[in-house]
Amino acid sequence: MCQSNPEPVTQNVSSKPGTNDTKRSKIMYKLVAIDLDGTMLNSYGELTEKTKEILQEKIKKGMEIVPASGRTLPSILPISEEIGGINYIIAGNGSLIYDTIKEQIIYNKFIPKQKILEIIKILDENSIYYAIYTDKEILTQALKYNVLYYHKSNLSKKEENQTKIRIIENMQEYVKNSEANYLKIMVCDDSELIFNGIINKLKLINKIEILDVGHQSKKIIREGTKEVLLEYYYTEISLENVDKWTAIEYLLDFLKIKKEEVIAIGDNINDKKMIQNAGLGIAMGQSSPKVTSIADIVSDTNDNDGVAKTLKNIN
Repeated sequence: MCQSNPEPVTQNVSSKPGTNDTKRSKIMYKLVAIDLDGTMLNSYGELTEKTKEILQEKIKKGMEIVPASGRTLPSILPISEEIGGINYIIAGNGSLIYDTIKEQIIYNKFIPKQKILEIIKILDENSIYYAIYTDKEILTQALKYNVLYYHKSNLSKKEENQTKIRIIENMQEYVKNSEANYLKIMVCDDSELIFNGIINKLKLINKIEILDVGHQSKKIIREGTKEVLLEYYYTEISLENVDKWTAIEYLLDFLKIKKEEVIAIGDNINDKKMIQNAGLGIAMGQSSPKVTSIADIVSDTNDNDGVAKTLKNIN
């Protein structure tokens, strides 16, 4: 259960120099948008009891806790159900908003099929790995990189809680004959040189957004009793003007909440815009300098319950 007396902020949680703590303490925050991987979840993709308890405490006090992730919707739903009281979910880096009460999508910016075909033609011609995220599953030709991470996580979950992964032999033909809703394409490679080369080619395609990550992804998977570190360069391709903050703005208008009443928590470049624009922007301790430099607060790491430690002291 949650303690009645909040613990002091640890030395691993710090405010940006010049942040007006007195002014901020007078704001009653109504919505908290939280990234999942690298933020709410630890490096194994798990929600700790400490973090879950704090989120449940905030929900009981009337706060809207909104998972805002690059994941597919079915991959986010089990986490939201474990917390309980989650009314809205942002998936695909802002490609859709899902109302869990009405069980329906209330906002979407899907990538048209022809644009998907245009992108994967270039990727196939250059023999580089990619995975396509739909509103229901991940499409891939091999279990590698981020998809391998989800696959390994699935092994310890009930089938209904697993991230849905579909192995496709011929992606071009599958997409041509599919009526799926496409959220984003994730492109990965071990070589920075090869990776940057394909990014330059993709930039020639119009009406898409290419996430400027600039660093390797690092995830941990379990192989029996061993821990294996996955490291790779990646980018995420979405429709033009799709990001988490734009989706949050739609939700704020829908709920009649001011942006000053919003807390945004994340660790990666796809979280930068929401951290920068929210009333209170929080970066995780392990975030890149590009993210920590624009945050109001730098929390502890995701493996040290940074979300819980920071939210415990915020009303």
